[in-house]
Amino acid sequence: MDSQKSQKGAIGTIMKRKIYRQLLDWKEKRSGEVALLVEGARRIGKSYIVEQFAKHEYESYILIDFNKTSQLVKDWFDLYLEDLDTLFLYLSQHYKVRLHERKSLIILDEIQLCPRARAAIKFLVADGRYDYIETGSLVSIKKNTQGIVLPSEERAVQMYPMDFEEFLWATGNDMLMDLIRKMYAERKPMGQAFHRQAMDAFRLYMIVGGMPQAVRKYVETKDFDAVDAAKRDVLTIYRNDIFHYAGEIADKVASIFDQIPPQLSRHEKKFRLSALKPGAKYRDWDDAFFWLKDARVVNFCYNSTEPNIGLKINEDRTTLKCYLNDTGLLISHAFDEKGIVSSEVYQKLLFGKLEVNEGMLIENIVAQMLTASGNRLFFYSKSSTDAEQRMEIDFLLQKDKVTSRHNIRPIEVKSGTNYRLSSLTKCMNKFGYYITTPTILHTADVQEKDGFIYLPLYMAPLL
Repeated sequence: MDSQKSQKGAIGTIMKRKIYRQLLDWKEKRSGEVALLVEGARRIGKSYIVEQFAKHEYESYILIDFNKTSQLVKDWFDLYLEDLDTLFLYLSQHYKVRLHERKSLIILDEIQLCPRARAAIKFLVADGRYDYIETGSLVSIKKNTQGIVLPSEERAVQMYPMDFEEFLWATGNDMLMDLIRKMYAERKPMGQAFHRQAMDAFRLYMIVGGMPQAVRKYVETKDFDAVDAAKRDVLTIYRNDIFHYAGEIADKVASIFDQIPPQLSRHEKKFRLSALKPGAKYRDWDDAFFWLKDARVVNFCYNSTEPNIGLKINEDRTTLKCYLNDTGLLISHAFDEKGIVSSEVYQKLLFGKLEVNEGMLIENIVAQMLTASGNRLFFYSKSSTDAEQRMEIDFLLQKDKVTSRHNIRPIEVKSGTNYRLSSLTKCMNKFGYYITTPTILHTADVQEKDGFIYLPLYMAPLL
């Protein structure tokens, strides 16, 4: 079955997601030998896409939503692991679904809420009759894994908010990304007309964001008030989850969450712990940072103290930048003094007319795009009294294929038209042996000059 065709026809253009292809590959290649765990933040469409996959790729399926199901159903995963015939009969009767051997899927939705069901995966997969997909967030938190052995028969895939191309699909533009890819591969300018079209689409994506309900609201209404309300609903869910699930560190988690916009609005975007509490030490806040990371609410970018082959080896976990997982959410989080971001604000953002530090939005969305493309985020920062040694590089990317030298791609992100490249130049002078393809992401078209490559912001997912 053609996955793209079936997905678009069955699900509708709005919800066409790339992860569908990953689900299909798992089904075809693994043939029930492992369960699939789809991880991601709340409200990014995990349950929806998995259920659509079940509807169109299996004869039947059972969706067990542990956020809603009764304690009785949860208990069955304890009581009948040694009697799977009974377990499957009970599930079939309860959900009024007939299961077919090797032709049915059982979805374990919000699996973190039923650790025993997750532990049962080992036995269910070994039985071999059906396929299993788990979905969840906060799946690594101690209380969600306490007392169970995590199944080795489980493979995880990450799901993110809708990326730029998925947003283009949703808004009815199926071909623009093909042109962008071609020009990127050939290092050729898009040309004035197409560049402007792509930048307009990029700015719209930045302010609407990639949360499916916000995108759907925009497509259906073109009403930014309605879009903002949808995003604020998601932010409310995030905040409620913090106080519901973070336990004794909830206040710390909420403090970090609330500090994200003001921290990113600074020229130097490294997260200052002193803003949380005077004299704060990272070790005292580490669990709170981890909670947000595990919830997939944030994307962390760590300082790598030397831009060499092993960025992670040189990782300084006490020096980090903290980006929100979706830039559309960041806007609603940052400009909500009156409880809603007005359509007027959105219009000004759309046309670049708002007197605001747009740099924080641009850098956040680049982080979002790089993360969704499978990159771990690192930056380079060096403080010094010597001006030649002092520099800050926004992002460092490692090449897919490591060679003996020139493995690290430094990236500077520029939101305006007048900017300097002093840090990038100093980085090339000092670390030239390690560096390849120094890149500036900016609002203008493709250009190569003085050993630097200039790319428009919408090409960030291709890096």
